[in-house]
Amino acid sequence: MAVRLGSREFDRVVERAIGRIPAEIMDRLDNVLIAVQRRPTRQMNADWGLDPDDPPFGIYTGVSLAERSEFGPPLYPDTIFIFQAPLEEACHSIAELEEEIEITVVHEIAHFLGMTDEELAALGYA
Repeated sequence: MAVRLGSREFDRVVERAIGRIPAEIMDRLDNVLIAVQRRPTRQMNADWGLDPDDPPFGIYTGVSLAERSEFGPPLYPDTIFIFQAPLEEACHSIAELEEEIEITVVHEIAHFLGMTDEELAALGYA
């Protein structure tokens, strides 16, 4: 049976999950927001070529550190979106949900940092 939470309780689970992420990853975030949405919007689906019938758990939007220029214009904050409904539908307990959110956030941070799969595996996030 899928997990179903109110938005406030889901936010608390997200906070706990983020709190589990190692400092060596979190300390590298600068100008990055983590936002929770129920599901991707139609516009997000269109912009990112997502299948509305198979929504992601999360997605990173912005310019990765590897693609930034020191001389480029100031950038809007990058955003990691966490999608509540797909995560709840995939998980059967709060503990499983918290773990999946942690994995999702680390995966999206990796996109921001330009980390390799090997680096993620070394930290236990493969």
